[in-house]
Amino acid sequence: MAILSLLLAGLVVYYASWVVYARWFHPYSKYPGPFLASISRFWAARGMANGTHDKSLKKLHDMYGPIIRIAPDEVDILDPSAIKTVYGAGTKFVKTDFYMAWHAPWARHPEHFCATDPTTHGARRRLVSHIYSMTNISRFEQGIDNCTSLMLSRFRQLASSSSSSGAEVTVDLSVWLRWYAFDVVGELFFARHFGFLEKSEDHGGWIGATDLLVPYLAISSVLAPWMRPLLMIAGISLPWVRKGARAVATIEKVCDECIGAREKERKLEEKGSASGKDDLLAMFFRVVETTGDPDWFGPLEVKGEIYAAIGAGSDTTAIAMTSILYHLLKNPTAYRKLRDEIDAATRAGKLSEPFIRYNEASKLRYLDAVCKEGMRIHASIGYGLPRHVPPQGAHIAGEWFPGGYRVAVSPCLIQHDKSVFGEDADRFHPERWLGNDASNMDRHMLEFGAGAHLCLGKNISLSEIYKIIPELIRAFDLELVEPEQDWTTKNTWFYKVENVNVKITPREKQR
Repeated sequence: MAILSLLLAGLVVYYASWVVYARWFHPYSKYPGPFLASISRFWAARGMANGTHDKSLKKLHDMYGPIIRIAPDEVDILDPSAIKTVYGAGTKFVKTDFYMAWHAPWARHPEHFCATDPTTHGARRRLVSHIYSMTNISRFEQGIDNCTSLMLSRFRQLASSSSSSGAEVTVDLSVWLRWYAFDVVGELFFARHFGFLEKSEDHGGWIGATDLLVPYLAISSVLAPWMRPLLMIAGISLPWVRKGARAVATIEKVCDECIGAREKERKLEEKGSASGKDDLLAMFFRVVETTGDPDWFGPLEVKGEIYAAIGAGSDTTAIAMTSILYHLLKNPTAYRKLRDEIDAATRAGKLSEPFIRYNEASKLRYLDAVCKEGMRIHASIGYGLPRHVPPQGAHIAGEWFPGGYRVAVSPCLIQHDKSVFGEDADRFHPERWLGNDASNMDRHMLEFGAGAHLCLGKNISLSEIYKIIPELIRAFDLELVEPEQDWTTKNTWFYKVENVNVKITPREKQR
C-alpha cells in the first residue's frame, strides 16, 4: 500500500507540475484557448467526437484572433499568409503523427496521405503521379460516364414510376452522390462499378463502415500516440466499432480479390491466352513491373492506393459535389444562370451528348465559378492539416514559432477569410470567381491540400465534379423539397453532409 500511495502521489505531483508548465511556461502558453486544450489533447478529441470542432474553432477565433491554442503543443492559425509558409512548395514543415493513425495496419509503407518523411513521400509519389495526371484520367472518362448513365437512368426510372402514381419524386443527393463517387472508383480502378447505383443501396455496408470508423480514427489521430492503443482496446468492446471493422474488412477482401484476379490475368497475358485490361489497376501493376522491387512497390502498395481511393477519395468528392448542388439550389438565381449557360453551350455544340467531356465542362466559366465556390464555402475536410515547425523555427503570421511544435491551418475556416474572399465570404456567391482576384483566391484554397502534399486524387475528383454537375442540371429540373430548411453537417475529419432532399423532374432536351 505504501508503494501504491507513493506512485499515486508521484503521478499527482507530475501532472500538477505539467499543468503549471503547460499553462505558464510552455512556448505556446501565450496563445489563448480553452483551459483543457492547454493541458491535454482531450479538448480536440472531444470536438472530433461530437462533430463540432470547426464551430468551436470559429467561435474561439472570433473571440481571440488568428492564433488559437488547440492542444498543449499545437495551435490553429487563421491567417492567409500561413498557407504558403506552412504548406507551400519547398517548405520544411513536415507532417505530424496525426496522419499515422490513418495508416492501414497491413501496409508495409505509409500511404501518401500518411507518409510523414518528406524523402520517402516524394519517392513514392513520383512512382505513381503520372497515373493520377489529368491527361491520364481523361483516358478513362468512359468509366465515369458509365456511372453517370446509371445514375441518370435510376433518376428517370424514379420519375417515371412517380408520375404514373401522381406522386413527386424526391432523392437525397447526399446519399446518391456518395453511391456515385464509390462506383466511379470501381470503374476507374477495376473497370467495373461496385453496385451502389445499380442496386440503389449501400453495397456491402461500405458507406456505413466509413461512417462508423472515420470518427473513431479521427479521435485517435488527435490523441497522443501512446493513447491510441488504449482507445483501440476500449473500442473493441463497442458493437458499432466491431461492425465497422467487419465492413472495412469486406472492402479489404474485395481489394485483395481484384488484385489477385488481375495477377492471374497478367500471368495468362504473358502466355498469350488473355487480353489485358486498361484501367488504373493495370497501370499500377506496370509500375510494379517497372520498379522491379516488390518490397518497395508491390501488390500490397497497389492495394494501398485503391484502399485510399475508396476510403478517402470517394467521400471527400461526394461532399464537394453535394455542397455545390446544395448551395446552388439554395440560390435560385445562380441555378438559373448556370442552367442557361449549360443549355446555350449544348445548343452551340460545345457540350458532347450523351455525356459531357471534362475538357468541355471546365471551359464553362460560370460552371467553373460555381464548382469552386461550392468547394470553398464547405471544405470536405473539417480539421486543420497539422505540421511540425522545422527545427530552426519559423516566422508565421507575424509570430515566431520554435522548432518541433505543431501548427495547423483549417481548410473549413481559412476558405472563409474575408481579407482574401471578400466581406461576403460566408455567402455563396460564384461571381467572385469571375473577377480579377480569382488566381489569388485559388492560392488560398485548401480543399485538396497544397504544395508537395497536394491530393493525388485531385484530378479524379475534379473529373467527377465537372462532369456530373452539368449532366444533372441538363437532364433534370432540381428543387429542394424544403428550401428554407438547412442541411445537416457533422465534422468528423470528413465534413459530412446529410439531408439534401431534392425534387427531380426530367427536362426536355434543349435545342
